[in-house]
Amino acid sequence: MKLKGSVDPVFFFELSGESEDMPSAEAERCISAECARHIVTGRGPGYITASFPESSLNGIAGRIALTHSIGRYLGTYDPADTENISNIQLPEGSFAIKAKRFEGMMKDVDSQKLIRDVGSILSKKNDVDLRNPDTVVKMQLCDNVHLYIEDRTIDRNIMEKRKVGERPFFSPISLHPKYARALINLTGAKRGDTVLDPFCGTGGIVIEAAEMGMKAIASDFDEEMVLGCRENMDFYDLKLHDFEVIDIKDIPHRFSKIDAVVTDPPYGRSTKIGGEDAFDVHGVAMASIPKVLRPSGRAGIIFPYEAGPSSMKLELMLRQHVHGSLSRYYHVFKNSDRFAKLSP
Repeated sequence: MKLKGSVDPVFFFELSGESEDMPSAEAERCISAECARHIVTGRGPGYITASFPESSLNGIAGRIALTHSIGRYLGTYDPADTENISNIQLPEGSFAIKAKRFEGMMKDVDSQKLIRDVGSILSKKNDVDLRNPDTVVKMQLCDNVHLYIEDRTIDRNIMEKRKVGERPFFSPISLHPKYARALINLTGAKRGDTVLDPFCGTGGIVIEAAEMGMKAIASDFDEEMVLGCRENMDFYDLKLHDFEVIDIKDIPHRFSKIDAVVTDPPYGRSTKIGGEDAFDVHGVAMASIPKVLRPSGRAGIIFPYEAGPSSMKLELMLRQHVHGSLSRYYHVFKNSDRFAKLSP
């Protein structure tokens, strides 16, 4: 499917359901990071659609974390009116249809009957092959019935193999790789950009940054953590662009012109960081981070609360419920050009 007057196809993103807003926000930032020419054409529960050059598809699929699959959008259809489906032009060869409801939506629609009805129409031009089809037509039932050709599936098992328990050096408290990657993506960082985690811990964020072709930089006040982070990077055959054992308040004296700071600082009222209360350290971090960012650079920071006023502009804040009363708030800040130019 192409937009009228556009040379670019429209792609459908089948989003995961881990968070209400984070998968769609991440998908949009991945698209904008990988291609200058793009239009988000639609969004709804469990999906977005966007028009962009097909040459950008691999780059987007190779970095995205909270999406199940991406494919050429065929259109939206009312389950009671499948007449327009006859206009669909599939690639040559056989096909099969796979249907999925997003979080149990459209329960009153018989999905198997819908598959048979749509399959009957499409089989007038292409053969059906349920075992080894040349083309997989995905059907997503949510706010309506959406059809797309599955071009890329996201293998999230790879990220499972990098979770904290699989690393040679680990701490029981660490961000899951899919959320570390999503947080990086929310900043819009590009390949080759410098990405600093000043609370690197076991290295979960810098591992994902390096995997995505970014220049990963790690620092922490705890030497053991920095050594462990380096051990984990070596384990995955990844390179640290730079590293330092340094307190958060001192990072402006060591780093500058960073494209993105991405971090999940320690938190908890009983947490101490070098003898200081974690919540005090958060304040120091918010003062130090803009000083190391380049003008218009971004920071992706997780706090267990909504952050207050800052010299940086808050672009995005997404809440993730963890359990009980605990939530994580994913913040994306954009640095002030004026502040960055005045900083050392």
